[in-house]
Amino acid sequence: MKALACHCGSQTNFKDCCKQYIDGTQNAATAVVLMRSRYSAYATHNADYLVQTTHVSTRKEHNKKDILDWSQSNQWIKLEVLQATDNTVEFKAFYLDHLMQMQIHHEHSTFKKESGKWFYVDGEFY
Repeated sequence: MKALACHCGSQTNFKDCCKQYIDGTQNAATAVVLMRSRYSAYATHNADYLVQTTHVSTRKEHNKKDILDWSQSNQWIKLEVLQATDNTVEFKAFYLDHLMQMQIHHEHSTFKKESGKWFYVDGEFY
């Protein structure tokens, strides 16, 4: 049986890539790795991980049910990381919405590292 390729587009199998972060067995080493794992969490409908990796300063804005509903109502196609700095990532997430229309979520995200863990803070949408 062929291993499932990771949703984040890394060309690595999911088990050896984002699954270890989503399962909590590893911490993301960089903001880019966290962002990729969060994309995979959307693709696998793991709202718990998305909430846990959102910084406490903005977590209250992110309702778990809303995250789960949005992740489940879309079919996640691919991720493109456009550029990154130590604590920002610009990316495009391609998906089919509930009407099966192609959509692009283009965002410049800010991340923060606290106590050895990276967290998503917020994003500017294009």
